[in-house]
This record gives sequence, structure tokens and C-alpha cells, in this order.
Amino acid sequence: MCGRGLDAWVCLSHRCCEWLRCCGGGEARPRTVWLGHPEKRDQRYPRNVINNQKYNFFTFLPGVLFNQFKYFFNLYFLLLACSQFVPEMRLGALYTYWVPLGFVLAVTVIREAVEEIRCYVRDKEVNSQVYSRLTARGTVKVKSSNIQVGDLIIVEKNQRVPADMIFLRTSEKNGSCFLRTDQLDGETDWKLRLPVACTQRLPTAAPCGVNVCPFGLFQEDSDPPISESLSIENTLWAGTVVASGTVVGVVLYTGRELRSVMNTSNPRSKIGLFDLEVNCLTKILFGALVVVSLVMVALQHFAGRWYLQIIRFLLLFSNIIPISLRVNLDMGKIVYSWVIRRDSKIPGTVVRSSTIPEQLGRISYLLTDKTGTLTQNEMVFKRLHLGTVAYGLDSMDEVQSHIFSIYTQQSQDPPAQKGPTLTTKVRRTMSSRVHEAVKAIALCHNVTPVYESNGVTDQAEAEKQYEDSCRVYQASSPDEVALVQWTESVGLTLVGRDQSSMQLRTPGDQILNFTILQIFPFTYESKRMGIIVRDESTGEITFYMKGADVVMAGIVQYNDWLEEECGNMAREGLRVLVVAKKSLAEEQYQDFEARYVQAKLSVHDRSLKVATVIESLEMEMELLCLTGVEDQLQADVRPTLETLRNAGIKVWMLTGDKLETATCTAKNAHLVTRNQDIHVFRLVTNRGEAHLELNAFRRKHDCALVISGDSLEVCLKYYEYEFMELACQCPAVVCCRCAPTQKAQIVRLLQERTGKLTCAVGDGGNDVSMIQESDCGVGVEGKEGKQASLAADFSITQFKHLGRLLMVHGRNSYKRSAALSQFVIHRSLCISTMQAVFSSVFYFASVPLYQGFLIIGYSTIYTMFPVFSLVLDKDVKSEVAMLYPELYKDLLKGRPLSYKTFLIWVLISIYQGSTIMYGALLLFESEFVHIVAISFTSLILTELLMVALTIQTWHWLMTVAELLSLACYIASLVFLHEFIDVYFIATLSFLWKVSVITLVSCLPLYVLKYLRRRFSPPSYSKLTS
Repeated sequence: MCGRGLDAWVCLSHRCCEWLRCCGGGEARPRTVWLGHPEKRDQRYPRNVINNQKYNFFTFLPGVLFNQFKYFFNLYFLLLACSQFVPEMRLGALYTYWVPLGFVLAVTVIREAVEEIRCYVRDKEVNSQVYSRLTARGTVKVKSSNIQVGDLIIVEKNQRVPADMIFLRTSEKNGSCFLRTDQLDGETDWKLRLPVACTQRLPTAAPCGVNVCPFGLFQEDSDPPISESLSIENTLWAGTVVASGTVVGVVLYTGRELRSVMNTSNPRSKIGLFDLEVNCLTKILFGALVVVSLVMVALQHFAGRWYLQIIRFLLLFSNIIPISLRVNLDMGKIVYSWVIRRDSKIPGTVVRSSTIPEQLGRISYLLTDKTGTLTQNEMVFKRLHLGTVAYGLDSMDEVQSHIFSIYTQQSQDPPAQKGPTLTTKVRRTMSSRVHEAVKAIALCHNVTPVYESNGVTDQAEAEKQYEDSCRVYQASSPDEVALVQWTESVGLTLVGRDQSSMQLRTPGDQILNFTILQIFPFTYESKRMGIIVRDESTGEITFYMKGADVVMAGIVQYNDWLEEECGNMAREGLRVLVVAKKSLAEEQYQDFEARYVQAKLSVHDRSLKVATVIESLEMEMELLCLTGVEDQLQADVRPTLETLRNAGIKVWMLTGDKLETATCTAKNAHLVTRNQDIHVFRLVTNRGEAHLELNAFRRKHDCALVISGDSLEVCLKYYEYEFMELACQCPAVVCCRCAPTQKAQIVRLLQERTGKLTCAVGDGGNDVSMIQESDCGVGVEGKEGKQASLAADFSITQFKHLGRLLMVHGRNSYKRSAALSQFVIHRSLCISTMQAVFSSVFYFASVPLYQGFLIIGYSTIYTMFPVFSLVLDKDVKSEVAMLYPELYKDLLKGRPLSYKTFLIWVLISIYQGSTIMYGALLLFESEFVHIVAISFTSLILTELLMVALTIQTWHWLMTVAELLSLACYIASLVFLHEFIDVYFIATLSFLWKVSVITLVSCLPLYVLKYLRRRFSPPSYSKLTS
């Protein structure tokens, strides 16, 4: 390190450096940081640890058990099992209650443990990454988790930035570096970052005595002290990746104070709507249980210790609420997850939360990010318009020939011809116009060519020779890269750039040198960027500008084609930029520069004064051309959105991108159909403006809404209910310039206002909050990073896979779980009805009909496999479900599991239970044990036949399950002589009695099913026939 030592300190005020903390609770306080001396800090800072786990070692078991027993369902069974320790309440062996409960809890704990271990391994991988730390004794290796505030960290190329840092120094010659932010925001373009100038100028990599003061000023404790202003360009955010050179930074924020962490809400345990509905049905069943128990005791006239009798009846009829329901549903979810992962049509799909696959079948609102989710974030140059002529992809060779002719003429410099023909004049005029346009596009940008070794040529040689094969373009906007790549394709190549100069290569391999005098970067407010350059060969000074048509229309000279052509190109889904220029005399520029420097040094209203000075140049500029660039959509985005729309799902696009860009993409992706109007919500800043704009919007019908994040915030502050009511009626909504926390807020409001299920789809770290807040989060994993996909419930590799995930897997999961849950309830109600009939006949005695193993065997080995095989059932083939997304719309009403279907299954259970029990009582002859044999065998056969009745598409495993269960029952009769008379079941009398009872209990239902299919078929049956 440097001789003056590292006793440096940094004091940073949150209030004045709002760019450094975009959110966070509590009051912002100044912070003092000692460079390279974290031990001198005056307060404790959080450890630099990434933690995505829901539990830790000590809270895991209590947390999982609490989450299980907060369900009424599981708490009821725990109380039931505990009651068996009281002798007066015991009805049978302890294992009949504790074994099923223990099995349920074991399955849940193991599943949660596996998910937590996976999460722990992923976090450990990130926390264990090794970095180099600069100290007075040299560099030492340090783990990411051990980095502290004040550490000087060296980050190599392609290494992740471990914490929020101030950029002090880079190894790059041009004194800047590029960052990849795809892990944070899904954007694949690189962001330019600049080191603090006074530390970059130091002869070694040692920043000495440094102070960052309350107004974002960086001061070096030298003689005299040097002050510099800091901006967002001097920051390195955690989670970004260094893309060029090696950088040195000082750590300012760690752990939970990181910008990305504070922008992310805590993950919540998601409970599916289906699980809540099942929980509600179990409460109804519990009510029925209490009523039946009270009725039994009332019919005994509350004789003796009646309160004990009530408890005994509650235990006796406890089968009304089936404990196997939870196990069956949990195991069903595991099967659905396995089927999704194994689907070859959606390869690479990962199920990270196996508890909510049924949610996929009932989505009403889909909220999607734009960049990297709907689009590839890869720009393609499509159109150059010069007013009188336009060049598309098929006519770019004409542009090339114009450029070639200009530079060949310049290099040959022929003597003036006598009387040139009119054709030559026109040709030359067109060539010069095209040349001016192409030159403007090649100069007006923030793109830097970067040279990398290609294995044959090393980096230094490539940079020296401007080697084409080693060059890649980097910029903060992919639009700009597309424009520069296009100028290269037509002959004018950007080959070099630093902070003060630019080099272009002509088709004749001549190098044109330009000095960058001033650069005015693009901002959301100005919607334009400008650059002033001096041509080194001629000394000409030119001011080039490009920007959105809405602002450029007032800057360029009068013309009659700009507005019309911009509209035409926008309708094609192109992102339009208007390019203009203005030649400046030397005196004119010197005057401008003096005023510009003066404005930049002012303390009050600096940005306003600077803007005013720049605007003095932005007048009567010469309009050169329009450029049309297309952000290429992901594969099959349009048909996927069409499918979702036909399925009754409303799509909202939430993006951090510009309003014009978002609108273009919405049109291009057919999120907004051709015959739909678009209402662009005006920028509003107060209550009055919001009220007027909402009234204007209310008068529109069937039109898509486009609104910016700032206007949205104002509307939600004053007119939350009115705005959400109007927005929910729109066929599509586009929210642009949305902050990550705003995306999550919109999801939350949709859930609260509509009560419908939401699904959020995103691919960057800025989508994590939205994904975690939604009922069902889907992360798109690809080149944009894995942060969103790791935080999501489901991870897909392409947006188009979402259609199949919802239409096929979501639909099947919901329908199967609905059938499974109702059948398990039916199975339990049947045996409870038989118990009720038995107790009624035998003077309301609280004596169990079936003892010990019979009661456990009934819901396990005898009927479990056939009933569980319903998770393989499907009403239509996956191709039909994809072809007719309207089938999905039927599920949004929740009909597969409703009070109506529940009541039908209750009535079936009562009918069958009563039929079997009364049949057995009528037909038995001498011994009580014969009643048990006849009724239990009839019950098992009835259940197997009912499964066969419910199945819509047979799978070979279903047939195996039916036959295996029947074989298990027949084989086990040999060991059940304690409960069943083995000799009696071998008689013909037993066989005909069981056959008659089973026939009476099942035949009417088969007849009803046939009549229903014949006269009132469901919608899916019309497609399968």
C-alpha cells in the first residue's frame, strides 16, 4: 500500500446520497468508514451473508410443526391422539391414532428439510466465494461472508461484486470499467462505471486519506485538499459482475443493508387457495361430527356421565375428518412436481415449491416483466428513414453502396467534370444525405469498442490493429449497440473510443479521428442524448443529437413528414429515434462552453441551469433521419399470450423501461390487440391532476392502459379503490418505470381488491419481490441470471413454456387434487355413516364397529393405491388442453371443488354407508362377527368400484392398483380371524350377500353417470368424443 498509510475515512450521508440507498426503513444517518481499517468503525454493521432460508437449525422443527398445527385439520388430530392417553376415553390401541399422525408429520418434515438443505447449499456457495482484500501488509484472501464495511476489495474480471462499494480504481487504460447487471435487472447490456478521479490518478492502487462528505463529495486529505462530487457512476452494486479489467473498491454496505436485499421483501410461506378450501371443508365436517355426537347423546337422554359419552362419540366418529387426506394431497403434490419436471415439451422446468401446484390451474392475473422475459433484450436494426426514402433490411446494400461511393470519391478526389449530368447530381445528393445520417448514428452514442483475445491475436495487438474478430461493443443500452453494429455493417466502423476521443474506420480502411468536446447523456426526463465532436481532419465542430420523437419534434427545423413516419414505424412495433445535427462555429462553441462550465459549478438549481444552457443549442437543428430498432421477442411469445388471453387470464406488463419502449413491446407482442385502443395515462403529480385523468380514463371502453410508475404512485395514494377498479376492467395494463417494490405493491393490491389468484413472471433480481408476493411465482432462467428463478416457486427456461405449465399441468393438478380430496372424504364418510347406523341400532352405544387393524387397513393397504391413482387421471389429452384454452376458463369458477360437489359426495357417502350397513344387518343370520365380515367386504368392493366410476382416462397403474388392493384384502383375510369368521367367508351364502349389497350401493350411481353423460355432458367430453 502507499507510504502515507490507510488512515482514511469516509463519511457518507444517506440524505444527500439518495442514489446509494433506494429504499429502507428508519431515518437515514451519516456513516463513517475507515478505508482498510474496519476495526475503527464507530458502529456495528451486519455480516455480509446471503440467507434465503426460511428457518435456521434451532427454529426448523418448531417452525415446521407450528406451520402444520396452525391448520385446524392437524391440530384436531393431535388432540385426538393425545386423548387416547386418558383411560376413560380410549377406544382402541394407541397405534391406531398415533401411527397415521406420525406418518403425516414425517412426510412434511422430510419435504421441508430437503428444500431447506438445498437452499442452504446454494447460499453457502455464494457466501464462500473468495476475494482479495488490500491491507497495509499486501493482499490477503477473504471469504465473501467475512467482508466488512471499510475493506478495500479487489474484484477480478467476471467476478461477482460481493457488497455495495465505491469504485476507487481500475486496471483499464481508459479509466473506466463495465458491469454486467443481468443478475439484478435481467438486462444483458453492460453498464459503464467510473472510478473516483483522484484515486485513479494515484501512482499505486492505494487510496490515501479520503473523506466522502455530506453532499456526496470525495475529499483527499492532501495539501491542498481535493474535492470531487460523487454520482451513481462511482458505485458498484452487490450482485453485479465486473465485465472488464480489475477494480478496487471500498465496501460501504453489507448483508441486509445491501441495495438489492432492501429492495427484496422477505419470502413468505405460500399456502395454496386449494389447501384453504380443503381446510374449510374439514371445519364443516367437524361441525357435522359434533352434531352427530350430540344427537347420539341426546337420544340417550343425557343419561349418566353424558359429557364423557360425548367425547367417546367424538372419538368414535373421528373418521368423518380423514387424516389420510393430508397425506394423499401432499403425496399428490410430489407426483405433480415430478410430472412437470419430466415433461419433455418444457425441458429444464424446475419445481422449487412443491406445495402449490394446484395454484397453476386457477390463475386470473398474470404479471410479467418485459426485458428478458417477453423480449430477448437483443436489438435488431430494421429501418432507416430519410423523409423521401426509407431503407429496410432488404435494401441495406443500397446504403452500403452510398457510403462506399462517398469515401471512394473522397480518396480519389477527381478533377471537376464539365457539366455533370442531372442523374449524377441527384445520386451525389442522396449519397451525401445517407452519409450524413450514417455518420451521425456512428458518432452520437455512448458505445465503447472492447477488444478481447481470440486465441490467435492477444488483446494488446487486437486493440492496436483494430482487429474485427476480437471486437465487441459495450454500452448501457442495447439500442445503441444495435445502431453501431448497423453502421459497421454498412461500412462505417467504430474502432476506438476513450473519454475524450473516438475513431471511425471508412470502407477504404482510412481512420477518421474525432475529439469528444462534450457529451450530454440520456435521461428519462430529457428523453434525448447529445454529443459535440470536432473532426480532427477538418476542424469542424458538430453537435449531434438523437432522442424520442415527442421531444425532437420541437428541436428540429420544420418538416412535414416526421410525425407521420414516426407513427407508422411505432405501429410496426419499432423503437423510433430521431437523429439531428447542428454545425457550430469555433466562437459559438467557446461561448457555449464558458456558460456550460459556469452552470455546472453553481450550487443552487444546478441541473436546471445546465439544462437551460444545453437548450440554447437545441434550436433549429437539421433533421437527418429516423432509425427503427426492434427488440426481438422471445420465441412464441405472441401465441402464448393469445393462449393466456383465451384462457380468461388478464396480462399486466410491469417494467422499469421507458414508456415508449414498453408501449412498442406491448404492440409487438400483441399484448394489445390491433383493434384495441391504448390510453396513455398522462403524468400526474397531485390529487387534482389524478382526479381529472381518472375521469378521462373512465370514459374509455375496452382499451389498454399504459401508465408510468410516478403517476401510479399518485393514483394509489389518493384514489386507490377507483384506480384499481378501472384498471381491473382493462383487457391489458402496461406499467412502465416501475420500481421493484412497486411491482410487489401492484400484486398485493390485485390480490386484495379482486380476491383472484395472481402469477408473476420475471427473470431479474428486480422481479424477486413481485415473484415472492404473488400467489404463484415463475422465474425465467437463462442468460439473464438465476436470481429470479431461485426465488420463484417454478422455474422455466422460456416464456412460451408458461402456456403448457398453466393449461396442462396447472389444470390437471387442480382437477386431480379436487377429485382426490373429495374421494378421500367420501371414503371416510362411508365408514362413519356405517358406524352411526350401527350405534343407532344397538341402543346408541359408543362401541366401535371395526377394531384395530381393520380401521387402519381400510384407509391404507385396502383402498390407498386405487384412490391415490386418481392423481394419474386426466379428462383430455395435453394437446387438446393446449388447443382449447377455454377449458382452463372453466376452472376459474372453482367448480371442481365447491360446496355443491362436496354436498353431492356427502349424499353419496350417506346413501352407500346406510345401504351397506342396513343390508348387512338384514342379511346376517346368527353371529355378530358375520355382520363385520359382510359389511367390511362390501365396503372395500364398493370403494374399488367407485374409483373405477370416477376415473375418466385409464392408466395401466390404475388397473394394477385396483387388482393389487383386492388381492391384498383377500390374502389378509387369513390373518384377520380375530375380527372375521374365516370359515363363513368361504361359503356361497357370504358371496351372494356381499354381491347384492355391493350391487345396490353402486349400480344406481353408474346409471346416473351414464344418464348425465348422455343428456348433460361436460364441456371437455364434447372434445374427446
